[in-house]
Amino acid sequence: MYLTSEKKTELFSTYGKGATDTGSAESQIALFSYRISNLTEHMKKNRKDHCTERTITKLVGKRRSLLNYLKARDIERYRAIIKALGLRK
Repeated sequence: MYLTSEKKTELFSTYGKGATDTGSAESQIALFSYRISNLTEHMKKNRKDHCTERTITKLVGKRRSLLNYLKARDIERYRAIIKALGLRK
């Protein structure tokens, strides 16, 4: 499995407020970005896997809505997470 509990803890401690901070927008955006990148690698090898393609589309939409929420609430946190993850915009 590509997403272990240790990897989740690492993502949450890096981008969230702590290792147990699973609810903040930054930690969820980081988790979605990690999952999107792994699923994208899978799609490069298995281009006819439509279930994974749909999952990527759903995750990108969730991440986009969280980014929009963060942009509306606190522009500095939005800019920091965009820069830290290397996302466009």
